[in-house]
Amino acid sequence: MAGVRSKMFVVLLCSIFLVAPFADAIDVKYCKKSNNYDVKVSGVEITPSPITRGVDTTFAISASTDTPISGGNLEISVSYYFLSVYSETSDICTKTSCPIDAGDFEISHTQSLPSVTPPGSYTLTMKMKDANNKELTCITFDFSIGWYASEAQVASI
Repeated sequence: MAGVRSKMFVVLLCSIFLVAPFADAIDVKYCKKSNNYDVKVSGVEITPSPITRGVDTTFAISASTDTPISGGNLEISVSYYFLSVYSETSDICTKTSCPIDAGDFEISHTQSLPSVTPPGSYTLTMKMKDANNKELTCITFDFSIGWYASEAQVASI
């Protein structure tokens, strides 16, 4: 019996270490599967996770390029159950260091979600365009906002 318990413990422990890092993994998709974008996105990290209303949330997007990028725009749009609720266009150089050299780089966007933001599923679409308005990449990913308020929000009521 002790041998079975120890094997179950080892299996449980392995499951935690193998599955836990992927529990909050963001499933990033390109807008057009057939398009060979100049900028390749390798991942998205959202901090804090889970997202909390009324607290600054940072979306860090890891990417790479084979050609330097001197500037351009970043277009972000957010949908709530397919209803457009937010859009923003900003200079790419306000989200990362410019010029962007060939190789790996990170785009960071921070947004404070209003305390009245409804809970549920959201979809973020990000397009990166160069100075000539050429689309360098377009990604989309889902995220959710929970039903519960943060402790800071509750304390401020």
